[in-house]
This record gives sequence, structure tokens and C-alpha cells, in this order.
Amino acid sequence: MPFDHPTPDFERLRKVLLRQGEPDRVPFVELFADREIMEAVIGEPIPVLEALDREMQETVLLRSIRFWYESGYDYITVDCPLTMPVNYLVSDDTATDLSRGYRAWVSESAGLIDSWQSFETYPWPRPDDVDYSRLEFVGRHLPDGMGMIFLGPGGQLENMMWIMGYAPFALALKDDPALIEAVAQKVGETLVSVFSTAADMPGIGALWLGDDMGFKTSTMISPNDLRRYVFPWQKKLAEIAHARGLPFLLHSCGNLGGIMDDLIDDVGIDARHSFEDVIQPVAEAKRMYGDRIAILGGIDVDFLCRASEDEVRAYTRRVVEECAPGGGWALGTGNSVANYIPVRNYLAMLDEGRRCGKY
Repeated sequence: MPFDHPTPDFERLRKVLLRQGEPDRVPFVELFADREIMEAVIGEPIPVLEALDREMQETVLLRSIRFWYESGYDYITVDCPLTMPVNYLVSDDTATDLSRGYRAWVSESAGLIDSWQSFETYPWPRPDDVDYSRLEFVGRHLPDGMGMIFLGPGGQLENMMWIMGYAPFALALKDDPALIEAVAQKVGETLVSVFSTAADMPGIGALWLGDDMGFKTSTMISPNDLRRYVFPWQKKLAEIAHARGLPFLLHSCGNLGGIMDDLIDDVGIDARHSFEDVIQPVAEAKRMYGDRIAILGGIDVDFLCRASEDEVRAYTRRVVEECAPGGGWALGTGNSVANYIPVRNYLAMLDEGRRCGKY
């Protein structure tokens, strides 16, 4: 159910991100959609970019633009090809209809840095070697009215935990804070370089930091440790955005109740994304923080996976009714459009947004 006649307008989304009142309709927002979802929606293959030559990469980027455009978004997210090496674990992908065959995640117990020696030998990426050609290409081929949001290569805390492995990282917080400080410095400097370059690319309308900092009941590390090793670097990224007049968005999973004031008043985020009903329903977040930041998404992913299409439509209507008044909110999933979400439910969410999201 893509839009028959899309009318993208990045100013519609920008108005929401900066809480400048109600736009003409509730905009849609997603951090990303799995390529299996995009393929199912547009009916064309979208293989992994890194495995392709330049000509095929450009073809796939055009297909990605088509997905975002025809689905009714005012922008496309474009990520950074820089990666910091980590230890991955792999298992079968149990998605029912759109399985990719496997799923990978970062090892919690065995990282690549667990000592000063491994810190010195770690293959730190060189920001100057990053290829920004995909941002340049997308920027030149955006449909009229569409913008581009840069999605960074993971966040400050995420990359530190991924590189070291969560368990060794947690131990080092107590046993070797100087090593933690050194890793934080290297990660932070890399992110600052990448975000600074991306922010100056033509067509960029906002910067989006993905930095999961919490789980169901609390933050991954103590608020004081976040204030020491994480928030100062996140603040630098927000300042990069604001110096160029760009909104700075944060995607972070988990319970962030204990650090929201830090994120709003110190880091300087303009919008928060990622909500789960079991932690904090998005309507409650809008009531608590909607006068200070924009609230993004919030259609619970677990619900989208398990509910019927009719239940998704009713749920979406209720959330729109609760969150749309006054602006400052965009409709989307609580996390991302994962390949295990039934496509019919994802499209039903968007369709209800078109029907009842007009101001």
C-alpha cells in the first residue's frame, strides 16, 4: 500500500523534530528497514552494498530511495560504511516469511580489546579512508522535497561495548578505567570526524546517532559512568549538528529514565527514538518529554509481530490520537522495520497513518 502520489517534504519532518507546531500531516519515521522488508514492498532485490561493484551499488541505492519515497517518508537514512572490527556470533534466522538464513550479533563475553597490548594492536579505522560516495550519490538523486538523514556507524557506548565485549568492558570499568578512557577517546574522535564530514554533505537534513544505552529496567552502565565516558562525546556530535542548523536525533533502546535530563539538557538531543510498551509506551513519553524534545515512532515491535492486521490498525489509530496533537511526534515502529515483522502489519501501520494522521 505505498502512496499513489507521494508528496515528500522534509520541512514537514523538520517541523516535528524542532517542535515548531503541527505540520499538514503526521510524518513517518524509521531508523532503518531491513532489506528483506524493502524487497517485499518494492518487489526488487536489495543486496548488501559492500558485496557489489560501484554500478550495482548505485542501482541498489536507487531502489532504496524508491522504497522510502513510495512508502511515504520525507527522507531516506544513509549510513556510514565505516566499521570498527568486533567479534560476531552467528545463528539461524528464525523469521518466518523473510528469513535471511542467519542472524549475527556481537559477542558479549569476548571482545578484541581486553588489555593495553590489544588496545595498541587493534586495527582502528582511519576516518580519512571512509568512502562517502553513497551519501553523494543519494544526495544527487533525491526526489523533489526529500531530505537525507545521516546515520552514524554505531554510537559512543555501543562501539566501546562491542569492541571490548560487554562483560570485559564492565570489568574494566572497575579494574582499569584508564583503558576505558583510552577506548572512549579513540571511538569518540572517530565519530566526531565522521559526523563532521557527513554534516557538510549536500542534502543532509539531520544527524542520527544510534547508541543503545539501556535494557528493560536500567542503563547498561551507571549514569555516572555514562557522564564520564559517553555523554561528553555525544554532546560533541550534537554540537556538530547544531552548528550547521541540523536537528540531532538519538536512537537508544532500553530504560533511559535515569538519564533523560542529561540527554536533553546536557547532550542536547532534539528527538528521542526507540520505545517499548513494556518499558514506557510512547504516549507516556510524549506526555513526559514532549515539551522538551520530539518523540519518534513507538508502535511496539513485539505487538507488530504478534497482532492481527485489524489489531495493528486499531492500535495505530489510538497512538496517533494520543501523540499527534500539538505536533512533535512522527509515526513509526518502536525500533526498526525488522524482517520478522509481517509486511502486512507494517503496511497497515502506514496506511492508518495516512488515514488518520492529517491535522
